[in-house]
Amino acid sequence: MPVAQINNDNQVASNINPDSALTHPAYRPDIDGLRAIAVLSVVGFHAFPKIFTGGFIGVDIFFVISGFLISTIIFGSLNRNSFSFVDFYSRRIKRIFPALLLLLTVSLGVGWFVLLPDEYAQLGKHAAAGSGFVSNFVLLAESGYFDNAAELKPLLHLWSLGIEEQFYIVWPLILWWAWKKQFNLLKIAVVVALLSFALNIGSISGNAIKAFYSPLTRFWELLAGSVLAYMALVGNSADASIRRKFLYFLPGYLKPDPVVQTCIQKPHNVRALLGAGLVLAGFIFINKERAFPGWWALLPVAGSVMLISAGERSWINRVILSRRPLVWVGLISFPLYLWHWPLLSFARIVEGETPSRPIRVAAVVIAIVLGWLTYRFVEKPLRFGKGGQYKTFALLILMALVGIAGYGLHRQAGMPSRAFAPQLDAYLKSIAVPEKSAECFEIPFAFEKRDNWFCRLGAKGAAPKIFAYGDSHALSLVPALDKLGTEANIQIQFTGNSGCPPLLGIQSMRGAEWAKKYNCQKLNSRIFEHVKNSRIDTVLLVARWTYYTGSVTRPNEFNPVSMNESEESTVVFSKASFEHGLQETIAKYRSIGVKVFLVEDNPQQIYDPKDSLKKYRRPSDTLINRLSVSKTEHVNNQQSVSKLLKSFEGEMVKTINFDDLLCTDEICPLVKDGQFLYSDDDHLSVTGALHIYPKLRQALSSE
Repeated sequence: MPVAQINNDNQVASNINPDSALTHPAYRPDIDGLRAIAVLSVVGFHAFPKIFTGGFIGVDIFFVISGFLISTIIFGSLNRNSFSFVDFYSRRIKRIFPALLLLLTVSLGVGWFVLLPDEYAQLGKHAAAGSGFVSNFVLLAESGYFDNAAELKPLLHLWSLGIEEQFYIVWPLILWWAWKKQFNLLKIAVVVALLSFALNIGSISGNAIKAFYSPLTRFWELLAGSVLAYMALVGNSADASIRRKFLYFLPGYLKPDPVVQTCIQKPHNVRALLGAGLVLAGFIFINKERAFPGWWALLPVAGSVMLISAGERSWINRVILSRRPLVWVGLISFPLYLWHWPLLSFARIVEGETPSRPIRVAAVVIAIVLGWLTYRFVEKPLRFGKGGQYKTFALLILMALVGIAGYGLHRQAGMPSRAFAPQLDAYLKSIAVPEKSAECFEIPFAFEKRDNWFCRLGAKGAAPKIFAYGDSHALSLVPALDKLGTEANIQIQFTGNSGCPPLLGIQSMRGAEWAKKYNCQKLNSRIFEHVKNSRIDTVLLVARWTYYTGSVTRPNEFNPVSMNESEESTVVFSKASFEHGLQETIAKYRSIGVKVFLVEDNPQQIYDPKDSLKKYRRPSDTLINRLSVSKTEHVNNQQSVSKLLKSFEGEMVKTINFDDLLCTDEICPLVKDGQFLYSDDDHLSVTGALHIYPKLRQALSSE
């Protein structure tokens, strides 16, 4: 999160026109008010994502503010021939390090008591990354289907701070070099911003995660603020020039119009109004389903630029953004941002599920209190006063020590020797996912790639006999399929995508950007043509079927599919599309003489294995299985889709059900013989896959 503070940081160049709309004293309360809007939107999104659906664009507003304030400092110093790298970075260290050090230290302390070894190891890695301001790169490297969910990473939010600090390292060097060479600083800023924006647009369709975390695709947002800061040197001459050109091209009959006169006489009010409108549009129309940043990021970025450029004289900035409550929140925005996410994340970890609304409200209130305490008793004393050089040096040493400690925890696998950890070791080792995940699953553009669009399991040199595919529940069976192929001396081919049922004639409704990279309909069609033109005589279709038909026990977990993408994605239409796709799939494979095995879904648990361990510090199979889903609940959830699958059974179509291996008469246990059967609340672990292997082998070998 950008953290450039306004007071004492936003001194401007000595030759700024005193009548400029951007001219301000040492402190602009309206910018703190804008910062308050930004931080409250981010906190709202994290605490109540269904209400504040576009709140995450607050980070983009912060980027613009930081780019403006920091560049104002640099341009002003260069203009006065007084720029000093030592002074610049010393001020950044005293501004950022105190609150961040406190946050990292407290997070590691809390993690010691509440996190499992692998979680604590990851927290250590993230603390080290946060201390080195490279969190965005670490999170980018971790991204993948079986990566921990975002809410289980207490330091996830430091990615934006990493991008900001990387900007602080690169941008002053570029400006200082360009100034020494007497290049036009405005042109430099504009060119670099355009290049960064172009990379953002070019990356968003091919690698949206990289576009989100990469500094190269984010710098344009900070540079938008930099361009605005440079325009302060032009002052009112820029406004006057724009006004003259506007009047020159304006038809004469429009000049008396009151709206036109307002635009001419009070352009700062017009800019503020347009800026507020763009930011509001961003909050309304942008959500996590959008390809972001991409073109959508122009809404908060352009809106923020216009609001800041309007100056504190504009009505919106003067009357709304300069209100004391907003200014107060703006002053504590950095520590508030730092505290809010770890509190929400640790609450999620301890609860084992999404915390209740009262807990989330309490977390936000505590974050505000901690934010103020940090600002008042940590930030201000260390940032101002005597001993500046000693403070800077001490903060650098302390940050290095925290980084070393975090890295050490990561290297030590989260200190499994902690008091409660040894009893958990055997259980934790059984929570494993297939090693071939990257090779076999979610292969980008698999529907059109020439090679390596599927993986080979079992006897890779033998003739392929089976093609298995589906969504992530199919991936869970890869260890069993690999073992089957090896023992039977046959090759089994496999591919799949998350949220992609193995059915012909339907599309998974995960958005246009997802379809560009993982087109489910095209992939399934390609698999059919591949099987048709090969000697493969069997297909194994595996999926979390209720995910597409509507779950009885998990109604909120729903991925619509459609046989007509123009239709509304309702549960009723998705179920009809599912039945259509199943009928078409069975009919087409029958027509080419290929046997079809429909694998009924495994039980979907209530608790994640790791969450179950946190319920009992001295766990046993008996205690853990108290949290298992009941057999009745599992059967009720699967009853409708199971009946549908069985209705297609015949000479060429068989179903495989593993309930006799995964359930007793009363429950479908999470754990068996000290080994977890699940890697999370609905995917089988490697142990679980091998547990059902005998029945899978028997079913496929009998044909």
